[in-house]
Amino acid sequence: MPFRAIVVLLSASAFGQPPVPAKVTSTQPPSVQTSAPPAEHKEIPKSDIKVSVNEVIVPVTVTDEKGKFVSDLDRGDFRIFDGGKEQTIQFFTRERSQPVVVGFLIDLSNASRIHWKNYQESAIELALNLLPGDPKFSGYLIGYGNQAELLVDTTTDADKIAEKLRKLKAGGGAALYDAIYMACTSRKLISGEPIEPRRVLVIVGDGHDNASKHTLDEALEVAQRNLVTVYGVSTQAYGFNNPDEKNLMRLAEETGGRVEYPLDNPYHEVSGYLSQPSDDGNYALTVGVGAYASAIAQGMFGAIAHVAGEVTTQYIIRYIPDVPESKKQFRNIEVKVALSNVKVRARKGYYPYNP
Repeated sequence: MPFRAIVVLLSASAFGQPPVPAKVTSTQPPSVQTSAPPAEHKEIPKSDIKVSVNEVIVPVTVTDEKGKFVSDLDRGDFRIFDGGKEQTIQFFTRERSQPVVVGFLIDLSNASRIHWKNYQESAIELALNLLPGDPKFSGYLIGYGNQAELLVDTTTDADKIAEKLRKLKAGGGAALYDAIYMACTSRKLISGEPIEPRRVLVIVGDGHDNASKHTLDEALEVAQRNLVTVYGVSTQAYGFNNPDEKNLMRLAEETGGRVEYPLDNPYHEVSGYLSQPSDDGNYALTVGVGAYASAIAQGMFGAIAHVAGEVTTQYIIRYIPDVPESKKQFRNIEVKVALSNVKVRARKGYYPYNP
């Protein structure tokens, strides 16, 4: 039966339940801002908004050619297709600061040690930004080294997560896929998930995995089944080749998120760096006489701002699929916007049945 369709990658009831109960009534739905809808989409009083068991939920991000958020679109600007067939949008909102539960997944492997202090501080800043003390924003922390571990269960208190992050040290392997699986199955749920609040994962890591019991495909499927959007803050240092980068990109792109690269030559305009051979023939920039600390901090700040901004600035579309029922087959969806020169980011599809 079809179901409704946001881990920043620092990287308990189980998420393994069906994504939506048989009937869920949103007692405090977000304010709906739309253009004047046609008669058949007459605005429903807030107290009467209900979510059908087979409704698909799709968070959508729209950016212009410079990467800036386009935040003034209305329902009529969007079209959504399920398996190639256009669907009727049942619900639309563009409210900012929508309720969300964020899973912070932080890479504790040896690969993170080169810039560990910077990423540690960035993760703390990200938690403080996304969990401002408002009850509608909550989060949890999972660290992954040789194994994944739930370090702080779901809370609205960013200080708990920040305090734990300050005590962490990097070293060991990388069980990224197990961390994603844990985030989707083994933590305390918030009432109303995944409709309000939505589910997001932020992974602070480089996509490398050498210690998980689960595979990339299994991690991606459990994220898709639980309507999770994955974001990544890559720990890949500039000048190093990372064959696992594609794994992080796949996790993000197929769930509607994206990856930030704060160390992707953030100091290209800074003089005083030396390029010298590193491991396996790679070349890495090292500190010379330039403003190294300032450049790194600037790159981190930009990554945090982009992720936090996207998590809180999205359009939400919901529709009831007008397609033949399928119990297990993954269904592809596509969102189109009636504007040129914009990039539309949304989940690639959903599983209509959650065993």
